[in-house]
Amino acid sequence: MHAPALPIIPSDLLLLAYRNGIFPMSDGRDDPEVFWVEPKHRAILPLDGFRLSRSLAKVVRKERFAVTCDAAFDQVIAECAEPRPDHPESWISARIMASYRALHGEGHAHSIECWQGDELVGGLYGVGFGGVFCGESMFSRADNASKVALTWLVALLRRAGARLLDCQFMTEHLASLGAVEISQERYVALLGEAVGVGDGAGAASLPEAFGALEAEASGAGLSPAKLILQSLTHTS
Repeated sequence: MHAPALPIIPSDLLLLAYRNGIFPMSDGRDDPEVFWVEPKHRAILPLDGFRLSRSLAKVVRKERFAVTCDAAFDQVIAECAEPRPDHPESWISARIMASYRALHGEGHAHSIECWQGDELVGGLYGVGFGGVFCGESMFSRADNASKVALTWLVALLRRAGARLLDCQFMTEHLASLGAVEISQERYVALLGEAVGVGDGAGAASLPEAFGALEAEASGAGLSPAKLILQSLTHTS
């Protein structure tokens, strides 16, 4: 007999935790328990400090990947939970996956996907509320796919009027794109300021920002990728 599925983390509890600078993790993919993390140091990516290198801009301009928003959330989180050579054990447990899928169903968690044909080759997901987007994880099965997803995320958050992009823990990959490390105290202060962004703006409206981008690009006779590059290069 199969063990009964553990209850998901209630969405209101998840959102309350994020609004207070706390997030859940697990010790392994099959671990039934979760623990709550409040790191002493926090990585954020200032939306006006994103480093768009020439090589990354070239990849975006050539439209090597088709990019979507919230088109394959379940698949993105499953890919992010897969073991990797440098991280053979995932902190994204089955319980955490189920909890964030429920959060996505309620409109509070979003994904950016990169495709080559019908194949999902990269993406990221996270939690959006007010003017805050808390990035949870990303994956890449093609060169630069996760970087392109992050480029689109930054551009969309800017357009949506978001204030804060949380990256949780610093990595060399994130640092190369402009992420900085701050104290948890400073993060909580920035979080308090960004949470106050009203409904209909900020990270919570990421899918709407994506739709508006596509409409604007169509009206201007441009591809969405080229419009994103214009917005990033004109304001960076």
